[in-house]
Order: sequence, then C-alpha cells, then structure tokens
Amino acid sequence: GPVAETFRVIQGAVTEEHVRSTQGVFQFELSGDGGGTWYIDLKTEGGSAGFGKPPVTADVVMSMSSADFVKMF
Repeated sequence: GPVAETFRVIQGAVTEEHVRSTQGVFQFELSGDGGGTWYIDLKTEGGSAGFGKPPVTADVVMSMSSADFVKMF
C-alpha cells in the first residue's frame, strides 16, 4: 500500500550524511489503511526505516492517519 511504498522510498534514500546530520529516531503511530507502528532511524549507523518499533528508543513519536502521513511525505 501507499504507506509501505513511502517507507520503501525513504529507506532507499537514507544516507550516512542524513544519519550524521540528523541524529534522530522518528516513530509513527498510524491509523487507517496501512497503519500501525512505523519508524525512521536516522541515528543508528546506516539508518533504516520500516514497520514496527525502531531498533532504539524514538526521540519523537507522531500519531496521525496513514493518509496524512503519505501526504506529508
């Protein structure tokens, strides 16, 4: 779905420079189609994004509809 595709694109775009300059972990609690817990880790070496809880504690947790998340990105 659109949420999984958005995270696939984010994962492919993450670089070491993003990790080095951001140093943050973002957790998204999404409701609606494709919802659930998703994350973007821009703190751990290599960075990552995907479904589930982040590998380290999130610095920011955002709750929104999956439709709003897709629009935001």
